[in-house]
Amino acid sequence: MHDRPLKPEGLREQKRRLTFQRIAEVGLKSFLAKGYQETTIDEIAAAAGISRRTFFYYFKSKDDILLAHQRGYMDALRASITENASAGRPLDVIHQATLRLVARLQAEAPQLLETARLLRQSESLRARTRSNYLQLEQVAYETLCELFPTRDRDGLRLVSMIAVSPLRLSVDKWLQEDGKLPLIDYMEDALKKWEAEI
Repeated sequence: MHDRPLKPEGLREQKRRLTFQRIAEVGLKSFLAKGYQETTIDEIAAAAGISRRTFFYYFKSKDDILLAHQRGYMDALRASITENASAGRPLDVIHQATLRLVARLQAEAPQLLETARLLRQSESLRARTRSNYLQLEQVAYETLCELFPTRDRDGLRLVSMIAVSPLRLSVDKWLQEDGKLPLIDYMEDALKKWEAEI
């Protein structure tokens, strides 16, 4: 059981988050329909109902739109950890949260695969994508610190690093095999292997 509830999102933060999500969704749809190189920032801004200047308030480039979808998964991981706070120990909380997150993402599987293909087209995007796993660990750590404020911080960091690894393994394998099996199958297999080794 967690020690205290998380602070609710404010109205301003919610508006920013929704605008950010809208731009990212419009951009990705355009990339998938028209092509990454062929889509312009002006087209994305117009479709999102914002100015070019507002676009640059939220994103530095088109690359950032692709990477935003991965950041969206970080927000989803944070929410899933919070929703599963009653799962028990911090490690159990994260494992339950990642399983539920992957189950939810299954509906987006075709879009995830297409986004991964777009990301592979650029070496700089591939490099930035790899750093996202470190950010996932940080999100897990920060959320656990909020849920378990009396726990040892080093212990929670270690739990975060360890617990995110089955998610990383399953997503990597799923992408390598081009979504041959449902993502949840890869995740369950990764967790079984993880449990067999500890």
